[in-house]
Amino acid sequence: MIGVNLYKEILFKLLENEEVHITFPNLTVNIAEIVELECYKALQNIKAVIEDDGLEDRDCFMKVERIVAEFERLGSSGGSRHDF
Repeated sequence: MIGVNLYKEILFKLLENEEVHITFPNLTVNIAEIVELECYKALQNIKAVIEDDGLEDRDCFMKVERIVAEFERLGSSGGSRHDF
């Protein structure tokens, strides 16, 4: 399922530099809220790219490139089409 993979990629990126302690009694972190907040931030950045009227239509490729870069910032790959 595509949505689950994106969720895991974002979660892995968020946690990759965190120190690991295995304790459950005091667990207060809501993982879903953290991922949703990061997704909202990414959507804001993607919306800003799309609404950037400073670019000409011929610069559309660069808009897509900036959107792919936003997904990569979240830890999600650009897929096989973004290998250039």
